Amino acid sequence: EITSLLSLYGGQFSGEQEIRVNSPFWILNIPSEEMARGLMKRTVCAKSIFELWGHGRSAEELYVSLKNYPMDKMLPYLQSDSTYKVHIHTFNKTLTQAQKIKKIDALEFLPFKGRVNLKNPEHIFWILEDYGMDPNNVPEEPFHLYFGRWIADGQRELIESYSVKKRHFIGNTSMDACLSFIMANHGRVKPNDVVYDPFVGTGGLLISSAHFGAYVCGTDIDYNTIHGLGKASRKNQKWRGPDENIRANLRQYGLEKYYLDALVSDSSRPIWRKGMLFDAIITDPPYGIREATRRMGSHKETVKSAERSTESHIFVSSNYHLSDIFFDLLKFAAEYLVMGGRLVYWLPIYRPEYTEEIIPRHPCLKLISNCEQMLSSHTSRRLITMEKVKEFKDQDQNSYLLDGQYTPYRGHNSFREKYFSGVTKRIAKEEKDNQK
Repeated sequence: EITSLLSLYGGQFSGEQEIRVNSPFWILNIPSEEMARGLMKRTVCAKSIFELWGHGRSAEELYVSLKNYPMDKMLPYLQSDSTYKVHIHTFNKTLTQAQKIKKIDALEFLPFKGRVNLKNPEHIFWILEDYGMDPNNVPEEPFHLYFGRWIADGQRELIESYSVKKRHFIGNTSMDACLSFIMANHGRVKPNDVVYDPFVGTGGLLISSAHFGAYVCGTDIDYNTIHGLGKASRKNQKWRGPDENIRANLRQYGLEKYYLDALVSDSSRPIWRKGMLFDAIITDPPYGIREATRRMGSHKETVKSAERSTESHIFVSSNYHLSDIFFDLLKFAAEYLVMGGRLVYWLPIYRPEYTEEIIPRHPCLKLISNCEQMLSSHTSRRLITMEKVKEFKDQDQNSYLLDGQYTPYRGHNSFREKYFSGVTKRIAKEEKDNQK
């Protein structure tokens, strides 16, 4: 998420920063404080950002680093007519109040001239100490120390304010608010973008994109979901109410002006005219037993179905293999994304058999990131982010990466079809076991 936002707002990881999974602190090079604030207005993963004045692997190294920090950069925040406070944050360790005061007093060499104000200071300075990730083996001294001026907090409050528990219209698999915002950030959604979800469901992924100022639309094969009809997914509610629909969800958050529309459509048969381009495609394809994978049946079957029914929206559906879903999704993204636009989607996997080889590829799309969310000891899903780097041409219509080379798609004989069939069965079994 941070890497995507840095590419959107400007900045990069510091050359001296070793990006470690087991470190809660990262050092970034960002050209301006304005860009830093822009980044923090988007992220739900980062907690806070600071202007780094000094850091080291020991208290002595930290003090030396602080003494070498340019005085002209410090002085604007240390004036006599200003107020300030110093806050200490220790990761994986709790300090006593006496220990905290001792560490603050050790910074007396800094030329603080203002007054201390603990309730409403103009400037807040933080001492950050990293004691590692193992709660059963906490060291006496921190592995790394940082000192800096607080600039801004992230948007973690969005997780609660957009919680699915409080949402007007939900389904069996409505996306968690935190993950929805992370996906929008992976897609680098920005104001006035047009964002599309081909498996829109109850529109959970549209909400986060609309929050960032994008115009949103989607399609789904389920007529009842699109129109807010049928059985409710909420506990103690049998049927959906008269105003339970995607538009009502966006209205709930004051985002209705960004809602374009949602259409009943089969994602395996694109309905858009040539040249209809989206800035981002953000979606969660169906898998498991709670969301069936369906597409329209043959023309002959559809005619027979129409003869039996007076409802024109009833049609014959056939199985939609998981490997076909991803093949169609990548082909659609390659054709309908703008250049530099991003595709963000979830890929279910069976962990003991997972290899990077099974990730679907397309010659027009570049893999940007691949992040895992654990579901159980054996299953997980990966958040795949891809970027369009090449214009779509007729020869790319059925291109698919197989055994390291782009070849015409081989359908159900491909090893991916066999793999994803197994994944679907395992996820369905685990869901049934959980229901029991």
